[in-house]
Amino acid sequence: MTAPNHLLCLGLGYSATALAARLSRRGWQVSATSTRPDGLARIKAAGYEAVPFSQAGPALSAATHLVLSAPPGSDGDPVLAAYADVIAASGSIRSIAYLSTIGVYGDWSGDWVDETSELRAQSDRSRRRVDAETAWLALGQRSGQEVLVFRLAGIYGPGSGAIANLRAGTARRVVKPGQVFNRIHVEDIAGVVEAAFDGQPRHRIYNVADDEPAPPQDVVAFAAELLGLPVPPEIPFDMAQLSPMGASFYAESKRASTARAKGDLGWRPRYSNYREGLRAILAATN
Repeated sequence: MTAPNHLLCLGLGYSATALAARLSRRGWQVSATSTRPDGLARIKAAGYEAVPFSQAGPALSAATHLVLSAPPGSDGDPVLAAYADVIAASGSIRSIAYLSTIGVYGDWSGDWVDETSELRAQSDRSRRRVDAETAWLALGQRSGQEVLVFRLAGIYGPGSGAIANLRAGTARRVVKPGQVFNRIHVEDIAGVVEAAFDGQPRHRIYNVADDEPAPPQDVVAFAAELLGLPVPPEIPFDMAQLSPMGASFYAESKRASTARAKGDLGWRPRYSNYREGLRAILAATN
């Protein structure tokens, strides 16, 4: 007899929260870990089982599905460092979703990339993601468990992205000629992982992005118009005085194909471009 579906989120971040809510509505048991007391309190308040990360062994042994999004540090992936053997030995885990980033592709000067494209990660942050992807996929090969890597475009949704930044007064329209990238609404991330959990994926790596890569200044302008706010002035990239992390996003330009996820999983983004996504966020928050 198949065990009831039990999702364990190793950290209940923004994307994992959307997935947990979706699967909980379907009757899945949901647990989540945190290293902090306030994080555990937030998990309980959401109606899920809260598990201290340092005591996650029993939950890992009982879960049927895992979702992982914690960023790797200089010493590697924190979940693998603590629990690789426990996960590999679990007889209950049916699928593991590792949420990575299209940043692993590095800069392609606006060209299209798919899951077979060369990885040209430039920042330490992205190179660590490449290493973490490799380590998780190796665990799957070693243990025979299904490990799926989802390479996410720029995440936005309620409380995060251009509308939230405009409302907070922090939005800027930094312009770098030729700069373009995809975005993905947080609910579409939940949708693709759900589709993979429900289906029979033929591959182990999937890009997750909308269908319309666009310059960042266009997104801010459209959001301002939706809100009835003045469109922030353009700021040339070389005058923007960005933080090192902010500047790193402008060092890379690419367009991400999602043909594999659409073909394998039957997935389509509900919000196929930033305009649809921003309209939905505004409708939900007004």
